[in-house]
Amino acid sequence: MRLLVVYPYIPYPLDRGTYQRTFHLLRALARDHEVDFLALSEHGERVEHRAVFTDFCRRVEFVPFAHPPWPRLFPDRMFHPLPTSVRHWRLPAVATAIRNFAGDRPYDLVHVCDIVMAQYFFTERPGLPLAIDRSRVDLQYQLALREARSRGLRQALLDAESLAKLAWFERRIARRAAVEVVCGPDDETFIRARISRRVPVLVITNGVDLDFFTPAAAPAPRAAVPTVLFCGAMDYLPNVDALRWFFAEMHAPLRAALPELRVLLVGTSPGAEVKAYAARPGVTVTGGVPDVRPYYRQAWLQIVPLRIGGGTRLKIPESMAMGTPVVSTTIGAQGLQLRHGGDILLADTADGFVRETVRGLTDDALRTDLERAGMRTVHDRLAWPRLGRQLSEYYGARFPA
Repeated sequence: MRLLVVYPYIPYPLDRGTYQRTFHLLRALARDHEVDFLALSEHGERVEHRAVFTDFCRRVEFVPFAHPPWPRLFPDRMFHPLPTSVRHWRLPAVATAIRNFAGDRPYDLVHVCDIVMAQYFFTERPGLPLAIDRSRVDLQYQLALREARSRGLRQALLDAESLAKLAWFERRIARRAAVEVVCGPDDETFIRARISRRVPVLVITNGVDLDFFTPAAAPAPRAAVPTVLFCGAMDYLPNVDALRWFFAEMHAPLRAALPELRVLLVGTSPGAEVKAYAARPGVTVTGGVPDVRPYYRQAWLQIVPLRIGGGTRLKIPESMAMGTPVVSTTIGAQGLQLRHGGDILLADTADGFVRETVRGLTDDALRTDLERAGMRTVHDRLAWPRLGRQLSEYYGARFPA
């Protein structure tokens, strides 16, 4: 097959969860098909990594761009039909770059990442089948955000305006799409219930690079005292909300049960709120690190107290591959089809999360069982080559050259 692949960013280095997914799926597609790859580069960042992609793609182009200013509420935002989060990515120069890059080449399929890139193919190559890889279902994510944040009258009005436009846009995208690729069965259920009963949906769950995330890559021993890790981009709202909940309701009871407890917060771009947690006893905020694997190996457990769904949650399969058991909310582990008490511990209340974390930190036999089961699961089901092959074979069968 001849594929045109269009991303809203350059997914390298692999320092964000979404980059892990989009990079490994791109490489898997290029292994079996001819891929022309175009990616946007905000302010020209990451363009120095072009050779990474020319190694496996037929043609590569990076398009520098800058987002326009966010529109004022009145009259520009309220009377424009597009949701602001989508309109923010609608740029004439990008449309021109895609048109020039694609030319009149006879592609069999265009594969885009997320709906912000899908919008360019309403008018561009309308007869070309469109596949959309959804790192999250935007309408589902925005609904979860609305439930999680405080809602004064102004925020309620903004939410109503944004959600109405986004629901309309999601349905329009579904009519254009030949397939929507999602991270888990929960995403498919939401699409069927709230967006479209007819659009084909393919579930390709999130995975892990088992050549990179292996205990042998970071052979240092576990920390000497009970240590938990939270790993992820610290400027991503669901992660910030998860830490806000953890420190408001869980950290103190955990310290009361385990006075020596250490908490490692590892991830890029921590803001003032996240940095302030370093003032609490036993808490370390690292910011971005060159290699997360030693931190996985130090930790006795990884905690994932997410309350807002829709993210890629790569931290869970990575942690399991490194032999570090996970305590998560159901939303945090959404789509991975993991078993409570088998290969993960799950809890959805603050009290329950504290209880399961204490269990995991004090029961050595349980922790060993979780470690072994988690590693079996990622090796059996969640390795990127296996997942990428599923996507590649689906495309080959459904959109033959």
